[in-house]
Amino acid sequence: MAKVVIIGIPDEAGLWLADLNAGTVTPLNPTGDLATASSLRKSGGTFVKGVDLAVAVSSAQVALSGHVDG
Repeated sequence: MAKVVIIGIPDEAGLWLADLNAGTVTPLNPTGDLATASSLRKSGGTFVKGVDLAVAVSSAQVALSGHVDG
């Protein structure tokens, strides 16, 4: 199973690469098919593959408390 996730959130222009094994998150400059998928975001599109849960929350404190903003 992959331990690396590419993340893009609304109002954040760039993409981020989260390496779960290393515990790091770094900016990612997409190329190729990933750049094409990323460009869909500009018009409000969403691309999801191989993720079974993703929730954007307002802060780490919210996530650590077990709550989901809503």
